[in-house]
Amino acid sequence: MKKIAVIYWSGTGNTEQMAVAVADGAKNNDGVSVELIAVNNASKNNVLEADAVALGCPSMGDEVLEETEMEPFVETLQSAELAGKPLALFGSYGWGNGQWMRDWVERMKGLGALLVADGLIVQENPNDEGISLCKELGAKLALSSAKE
Repeated sequence: MKKIAVIYWSGTGNTEQMAVAVADGAKNNDGVSVELIAVNNASKNNVLEADAVALGCPSMGDEVLEETEMEPFVETLQSAELAGKPLALFGSYGWGNGQWMRDWVERMKGLGALLVADGLIVQENPNDEGISLCKELGAKLALSSAKE
């Protein structure tokens, strides 16, 4: 059974809704188990033990990752853990143009992660279309982990 970890930080619940939808999209594939984990309950082992990983975080401040829990978690991830691992990134934002996500995508590519899609961003509360996009992202992640 392929194992997918969906790890997220959410302040208002928007990114949590996205995380649930990503997990739902991944679960709809045979032979896939999905673990949905708030980042404050996550460890590096969740990433190491997973066949594929989704990370979710909203844009904060000057278009950066949340700085007290998600950023420190992401900083623990090294290329040894991420090289060749299928990865999906997602998050919500209130303003700006998505620079935090572009920066995050480049950072993870630099560690050797295999991004299964562009970073998915949804403005504010995800609507039906946003939820559908999250489910599609989860399905892509599940399919990418099944190829291994």
